[in-house]
Amino acid sequence: MEILDTKSFADAFGASLPLPATLDPHFEEALRHVLDNHGSLVRPRLVYQVAVAYGLAGEHAKDLAIALEYFHTSSLLFDDLPCMDNASERRGVPCVHLAFGEAGAILAALALINRAYALSWKAASGASQPNQAKALQYIEECLGLNGLLNGQSLDLHYSTLPHTRQTTERIARGKTVSLIQLTLVLPAMLGGAPVREIQLLERIALYWGLGYQIVDDLKDVLQSDCEAGKTVARDELLDRPNIAAAVGIYGAVRRLNRFIDLGDRTLRRLIKEKPALSFLRRLRSDLEEELVRVTANASETTVGERT
Repeated sequence: MEILDTKSFADAFGASLPLPATLDPHFEEALRHVLDNHGSLVRPRLVYQVAVAYGLAGEHAKDLAIALEYFHTSSLLFDDLPCMDNASERRGVPCVHLAFGEAGAILAALALINRAYALSWKAASGASQPNQAKALQYIEECLGLNGLLNGQSLDLHYSTLPHTRQTTERIARGKTVSLIQLTLVLPAMLGGAPVREIQLLERIALYWGLGYQIVDDLKDVLQSDCEAGKTVARDELLDRPNIAAAVGIYGAVRRLNRFIDLGDRTLRRLIKEKPALSFLRRLRSDLEEELVRVTANASETTVGERT
């Protein structure tokens, strides 16, 4: 399998949204701010590897990888707006709405979404007609009214909902799991993966998606802005879902370990069916390492909760 390095994806992230010479200078500055601050790019590397493992051509796999990263980045631009989380920092730099205004952030997010759909269609052109239809419908399911959008709306109105584990996980399924599903399942779907392997990937996406949301919730409670690379301590202030607030830090860590265990069992079955996906073990290890890093200074708190 061809492996592309982080620089290759960083270059593609910047180059896959061509900026015309006639673009309004203020709009161009906002877009360059986004394109120059791309984050770790773990997601597109993973999309690419899954796609290639299922036989999608490298060019189409790369288009799909950048498309999904654009969708993800656009959701962050919206999430940071004053009418949502009112954040001040993202990926270690000022949020787009602070640097270029709310209108600039909204337009930049829409530019990313528009380009993401175009790249998705280009990627889908490398698949069979039936797989194209399934994949494009799956994008709508994950990003639309049954997925990301509904999860975001529930998140904004959390104050009117029961502050329970069940509620926080329901919201996480919409906001976080949907994007992980796109990352793992969509490239496999385009590559014609068997139904059984699609089912296993969806289960892994569920366990890892809920797991990553718990890590994010713990960061909001336990880390500083500098450590997290974004504005923290927002969930309590804005009355937003946070599993650590709902069940305590110890309960959240225990829940996360449960998801890691379930994910491990499912991953073993998947790799037995498709050995070419063994690289997914690295992502699982990253999740556990992130848990250890985030909770390193939380031992006294968790001990207090247990007693």
